[in-house]
Amino acid sequence: MKTIESNILGTLKQAKGFDDWWESDPVAISFFEDKKTTITYMDVVPDNDPTFIEEADQAIKTFLSKEREDRFDISALAYKNCMDFLRAVEFDEADQPLWDIEHENDIWKFIYPHDIYVTRGHGKDDGIYINVACECEWEQEHGFQMIFKRGNQLVKLSEQDGYIAEEKETLNLHETSNTFDHKIPEEQHTTSIWSKFKRFWT
Repeated sequence: MKTIESNILGTLKQAKGFDDWWESDPVAISFFEDKKTTITYMDVVPDNDPTFIEEADQAIKTFLSKEREDRFDISALAYKNCMDFLRAVEFDEADQPLWDIEHENDIWKFIYPHDIYVTRGHGKDDGIYINVACECEWEQEHGFQMIFKRGNQLVKLSEQDGYIAEEKETLNLHETSNTFDHKIPEEQHTTSIWSKFKRFWT
């Protein structure tokens, strides 16, 4: 079995069926209170991209330094993603626990990370992106994802759509959003929450 070496993750093994995917052993993620998940370096042909591993290691090192408090900084965004989806679909009694959330930090009780993917951007932006793929209780078909540029800048929070958005597109998406559900303080608009979060991480 072919392998590559990461200074942060150790030996990554070539994934079955994907010659340019390389998987780590399960890693404890402080961002999710030490829940363990596999980290995959994607679309990597070392001879074609000799700096990828070094750049990806730096991004994943940065992300792995984040903890629960950092996750709580984006609770409002995750909560809003949930509420926007619920308002757009027919009411389902099974979703009542989501409607009953009283504090935005409780949204994480309904989000379940399962894989982390590290890849290089495409086109003009060839930076390193980390995609945290999750299951969630409200979008059971497409799940939930958070994408971080360089491991420290949130550029997308959405259903899993297989697409890394440009930062400008993501900012526009959040800056034009509506206010949160009535259980969240009315003065907390998405724009202010997003701006606070960006100042902390960038």
